[in-house]
Amino acid sequence: MSVENYQREMILAKEANKSLEGLTSTSKTSIWRMMLYIMAYSVEQIAQLFALHRSETDVKISTQKTHRLPWIQSLYLNFQYGFELIKETDLFDNTGATDEEIEASKIIKYCAVNESSTEREIIIKIATEKDNVLSPLEADKIEAIYEYTKRVKGGGVPYIIINYLPDRLRLNIRVFRDPLVINGNGMDITSAKYPVQEALQEFMKELPFNGELRIQDLANKLEAITGVNLVSVDLAQSCWIDADNNDYGDWTTIDVRRIPESGYFTIENYNGISYEV
Repeated sequence: MSVENYQREMILAKEANKSLEGLTSTSKTSIWRMMLYIMAYSVEQIAQLFALHRSETDVKISTQKTHRLPWIQSLYLNFQYGFELIKETDLFDNTGATDEEIEASKIIKYCAVNESSTEREIIIKIATEKDNVLSPLEADKIEAIYEYTKRVKGGGVPYIIINYLPDRLRLNIRVFRDPLVINGNGMDITSAKYPVQEALQEFMKELPFNGELRIQDLANKLEAITGVNLVSVDLAQSCWIDADNNDYGDWTTIDVRRIPESGYFTIENYNGISYEV
């Protein structure tokens, strides 16, 4: 509630109190109004502090060391490459390290944690970022992450770490264009840019890590482009790394939606986009 709302309630309470009938000044700078404003402001600030405390408490509860999924996720996002663990803890020894060095050591930039379909394993998908592009971590870093996992994980449930190259995405899309705005090659006539390709790149960046790709959302993104009248996604397929042979498997058709096996997608190319009037 705002300061004004608190003050308004206080004024109503004052008017209902017969012993305060003598306070009749309508000036905004009258002593009684200023006193009520100060009290209303104080109450509003205290309410904000309580809301902040509650929010911080909720976060602490959700990430406390009870082997809940949010706690496991925080373990990996807080992993520090090149730093020693403090014995018998999941904390790193940051003695003498600067804030910049600590932040740079946190090489896992993305992490999603879920139970397997059998509920017998914890699936942990991780990725880093290179030149603002999601990427898998190198072998030497994964070795350190595996050792870290052995030391901090809870007993009884196996952790399966997925550090794959991105799922490939293949799209066949028909874009019905306004020929006054976009030419037959998909180029914006005024800016000489390719807005459909740019929108697809934006869409992939906006997709949360391990988020669900929805074909309808993709079409809606493209239809919001100036000069695009209608979009038909005729075919969407993806393929991902097969853990058995460490290579991409067969292409499979996406029916309405799909969560990437690696946690993220990359568009194969834009050859499947055609422009019609």
